[in-house]
Amino acid sequence: MKAKTAQRHEIVVLGAGYAGLSALVQLAARTRKRGNLRVTLVNPYDTFTERLRLHMTATGQETAEMNIPELLEGTGAVFVRGWVTAVDARTRTVRVDDDRVLRYDTLVYGLGSIADTVAVPGVDDHAYTLDSPENAALFAARLACLDDGATVVVAGSGLTGVEAAAEIAERHPGLEVVLLGRHEPGADMHPRAKAYLDAALARLGVRVRARVEVAKVLPDSVELGDGSGIPAAAVLWTSGTRVSPLAAAAGLSVDERGRVVTDSALRSVSHPDVYAVGDAAAIRQGYGVMHGTCQGGMPTGVHAALSILRVLAGKEPKPFRFGFYHTPVSLGRNDAVVQFTRPDTSPRPLVLTGKRAAKYKETVTSAPWPTFSRMKKMPAMGAFWPHGGRYTRIRSAK
Repeated sequence: MKAKTAQRHEIVVLGAGYAGLSALVQLAARTRKRGNLRVTLVNPYDTFTERLRLHMTATGQETAEMNIPELLEGTGAVFVRGWVTAVDARTRTVRVDDDRVLRYDTLVYGLGSIADTVAVPGVDDHAYTLDSPENAALFAARLACLDDGATVVVAGSGLTGVEAAAEIAERHPGLEVVLLGRHEPGADMHPRAKAYLDAALARLGVRVRARVEVAKVLPDSVELGDGSGIPAAAVLWTSGTRVSPLAAAAGLSVDERGRVVTDSALRSVSHPDVYAVGDAAAIRQGYGVMHGTCQGGMPTGVHAALSILRVLAGKEPKPFRFGFYHTPVSLGRNDAVVQFTRPDTSPRPLVLTGKRAAKYKETVTSAPWPTFSRMKKMPAMGAFWPHGGRYTRIRSAK
């Protein structure tokens, strides 16, 4: 009598951002010869989006196209193109585009954040975002139609807003660029780094208005909380983010922002067969809950993959430990400021500025795709982080 064949273990990864793709490539590289295990990636696009470069796309600059199916060739991983519309944690299924259903034994939840366009009236109807290459390209097309002297408002004085405002001002010097926000740009930086950032924005002609709230976005203006208004031929919204409601709808334990609450191994505290990575996860470290960046997202993806493999091997997963290392901010194509940080992102006195900083940032932000390719061939490379960061190295799950 023949022995009964073991059922194939299905691992499904949702989202091909920095975190999801890191998890996928690690899993695929380490399991390609295991016939009883299959890894599937679900993503709405077949290209990898470098969110760190969308401010370049938004000003009409071309960036490299990175094809996910080509990356996965030879790994045995399956790519499913489509939008995830539901997760059923009880039946362990994922619904894609309302008609396809995928079963999973282990789920990697990497559906990251998007711009919050619902908190302020008019944003969804009248503002542009950097949520996708398509949205960024729409904004670039709008900029190309504007006459000199037109005002462009960038709402949100965080680092995304700063980079976008600087890029717009450099590429379109005839436009009036206004950067709005609740806080001063670079408020969390060392005084020397902030002073350099302020001077760069002033040199580019960016007008900064801090400590203001946007009350409403209109077709041709932005209304502020004090009742005043700013004429705007175009508005780019970079203020605040929100995550997909799918995790909460699936019954996973989430925090007040809808992020999946994880244990030290990045497993959902309510559903240990679900691992959450990147912006989708509320990951607590000694200094508090991590904020979402690719600097921290890629290590979470690798750690989740290695945790899954340890569990499948009958071992306990190791705790995730990560500390931030730097905050690189581009100020146009040939200028930047790099703030080196402590693990909790508080600033250190070490600062890099000017062309050297621009070269430094270009080096670290050009790394994801080569890193993914190296992971595919040598999965142990997942422990090295060109984006910067302090990460506890995890050995093979074998």
